Amino acid sequence: MAFLAVGNHTTVTEFILLGLTDDPVLRIILFTIILCIYLVTVSGNLSTILLIRVSSQLHHPMYFFLGHLASVDIGISSSVTPNMLVNFLVERNTISYLGCAIQIGSASFFASAESFILATMAYDRFVAICNPLLYSTKMSTQVCVQLLVGSYVGGFLNASSFTLSFFSFLFCGPNKINHFFCDFAPLVELSCSDDNILIVFDSFSSGSVILISVFVIAISYTYILITILKIHSTEGRQKAFSTCTSHLTAVTLFYGTVTFIYVMPKSSFSTDQNKVVSLFYTVVIPMLNPLIYSLRNNEIKGALKRHLVKKTIS
Repeated sequence: MAFLAVGNHTTVTEFILLGLTDDPVLRIILFTIILCIYLVTVSGNLSTILLIRVSSQLHHPMYFFLGHLASVDIGISSSVTPNMLVNFLVERNTISYLGCAIQIGSASFFASAESFILATMAYDRFVAICNPLLYSTKMSTQVCVQLLVGSYVGGFLNASSFTLSFFSFLFCGPNKINHFFCDFAPLVELSCSDDNILIVFDSFSSGSVILISVFVIAISYTYILITILKIHSTEGRQKAFSTCTSHLTAVTLFYGTVTFIYVMPKSSFSTDQNKVVSLFYTVVIPMLNPLIYSLRNNEIKGALKRHLVKKTIS
């Protein structure tokens, strides 16, 4: 039952997700492609986590954060993809009121945590390159844990903001969400209550996450660039910068996509374009991150080769 009468309103108890397409053939094609992407995402990120755990040469702060980045990537993808895959195979794509709340909360939590972890990784590279003699002190186990806990707490606070706002919204109908998951913007359009204060608060919350993270990343890489330019040998510059290329690629992909969705004027792109970009940052980027780090990081490639050789010999 989609609606329940309450007073003079009808309260929505489930939502209909319009998804990516109505074409049955295209739905099967997309199901196959996205299922493959999801399997690669889970297996690739799990492999990264396991490799970091079993390889003693990767027991450094940089890879400690990378392991948690991989965990968060699995979380982002898993908060959206399984439900989307099911919806490709059914005629009526529905999600319960509580399920929608869980989805928007989990997606915002993992996305916010990823944002903070990427900023933390930039700070780690700043300390490693600009203050190498103090690296073991400034990035001790205790400091790393504190930075990681701060990232998750920041993600939790931002997610709480969106979740509480969702429960404060009054949905009187219609209940059709023009998206493939419970994203905040289409839910605001469906709400029939006065949500201006909540929307401003949520915009401030998500904007703060992005601004703080981008500020830390920008300052860190400004100092990194200045330090690298002071290195006289070309080989030294390349070695120093090579430790940052994987992270810079991941940062560019993540923030480029998020900026397109949340900063670009809504009138400048269509709902379909918004769906495609959302698909990229919730489904594709979590798959690309382990590939980026495994293909561009010599230490990970070396650890993987040693582990494979050891397995082959045994």
